[in-house]
Amino acid sequence: MGQMALVYVTFLLVNFIIVPKFLERERWVIGVLMLLPLGVLYFLITIVCNSWYNGYLLGVYDTVRGAHMHFTKSAFITTVFSTIMYVVYYYARKVFFQELYSRFNADMAFRQMMIEILWASGLFVVLFCLSFSDSRDMALMIFYFGPSQIAVFFLLRYKVFPDFVDTHQNKGLLIRDLAITILSCNVLMALISRALVHRNGGWIAALTLSGIAVSVGLVLPACWFLFRSRKKHQQTVVTLKKALGRSAADLDFLRSQINPHFLFNALNTLYGTALQEEAARTSEGIQKLGDMMRFMLHDNHQEKIPLDKEVAYLQNYIALQRLRVLSSPDILIEVNVDESQCQHEIAPMLLIPFVENAFKHGISLRHRSRIVISLSCTAEQIFFDVYNSVHPRPENDPEREGMGIGLNNVKERLALLYPRRHELSIRQTATEFFVHLTIDVNKIDINK
Repeated sequence: MGQMALVYVTFLLVNFIIVPKFLERERWVIGVLMLLPLGVLYFLITIVCNSWYNGYLLGVYDTVRGAHMHFTKSAFITTVFSTIMYVVYYYARKVFFQELYSRFNADMAFRQMMIEILWASGLFVVLFCLSFSDSRDMALMIFYFGPSQIAVFFLLRYKVFPDFVDTHQNKGLLIRDLAITILSCNVLMALISRALVHRNGGWIAALTLSGIAVSVGLVLPACWFLFRSRKKHQQTVVTLKKALGRSAADLDFLRSQINPHFLFNALNTLYGTALQEEAARTSEGIQKLGDMMRFMLHDNHQEKIPLDKEVAYLQNYIALQRLRVLSSPDILIEVNVDESQCQHEIAPMLLIPFVENAFKHGISLRHRSRIVISLSCTAEQIFFDVYNSVHPRPENDPEREGMGIGLNNVKERLALLYPRRHELSIRQTATEFFVHLTIDVNKIDINK
C-alpha cells in the first residue's frame, strides 16, 4: 500500500504541478531542480518499501550488504521504469489531444474503440507496475499475457470479425484469420520476452502454449460475444435512425416542395400562359403539377418506388420550370435520360433536391444560364449527374449562401439508406456547380 501511495502522490506532483507549471512553460531550471529531489526521494522510499516487503532476503544473502544491494538495484530499476512509463503516458496524451481528440468527439465507433484500448492498456500498466518489484516471474507473465491478449482481442474485435460479418462471410477465411492472429500475437510476444529475459526455451514454449490456450479458450469467445452484442446494438441504433431520419426527411421534403414560393411561381406561370394563348399549355402545366402533388402525397411515403416514377416526377418538375423560362433564349436546359437498364427501385425523393438546387442557383434571367441533367443505369448501379451555372445572388437574398433545399438532407438520407453503397461527389467553382451520384442498388446491405 505504501508503494502504491508513493506512485500516486509522485504522479500527481509531476503531472499537475512540475510539468504544466514549469517544464511546459520552459522554466527548465526550477522544473529540473524540483524533479531531481523528487526522483531521489522516490528512489529512497522504494528502497525502504522493498526492504520491508522482501525482508526475508536478509537471511538469503551471505551479507546484509548483499541484500541491500539487491534492494537498491530493484529500486533503481523501478524508478527508471516509472520515469519511462510517465514519459510514454505524457506524449501519448499529447498526441491524443492534438491529433485524435476531434475525431474522438465526432466518431462514436472510434471513441468506443479508444476507450476500450485505454482501459485495457491502463489495466496492464497498473498490474505490471504493482508486480514488477514484488515478483519477477509474475511481472514477466503479465508482460507477456497483457500485450499478447490485448492485441488478440482488438485485432479480432476491430478487424477479423468485422471483415467476416461485413465483407466476405467465408468461414474458411475466418478460421485462417483467427489462426494467423492468435499465433502471430502470442509467438511475437514470446520472442520479445525471450529477448528481454534469459530463460530456457522450454519455459518460453510453455508460456507460448499457455498464451494460445488463453486466446482460444477465453479471449476469442469473449470477443465474439462482445462483438455480436455491440453489432446488435448498432443495428438497433441504425434502424431507429433510419425511421427517425425518414420521418424527418419526408416532412422536410414535403415542406420544401409544397412551399408558397413553388406554388405561387407555378400558378403565376400558368396564369401568364393562359393570358398568352389558348388553354393547351395551361392544362398541360396543371396536369404536371397535379402529377407532382399526387407523387408527393402517395408515392413519397413508400420505402422504395420504381425508378421510372422518380424520373417521371423529375420530368414534370423540369417541364414546369421550362414553362417559367420559355421566353428566355439565353437559358439552356438539357436533359439526357437513358432508362434502358433502369428497372430498379429507389428510395423516393433522392434525386429531386439536386435538380431543384440547380434551378434555384443556376437560372438567371439576366445572364446566360445552363443546366444539364443526365441519368443512366447498369444492371448494378444508377448514375445521376447534374451540372448548372452559378450566378451571384443579391446581397439581400436570404438564400445567398445556401446550398439549396434538401441538399444536406439528402446526404443524410443517402448515408442512412445506402451506407457504403453510394458515392456522392459535389464540386463547386465561382461559376459552375457539379453533382455526381452513383448508387449500388443491387449490392446487399448487410446491416439491414
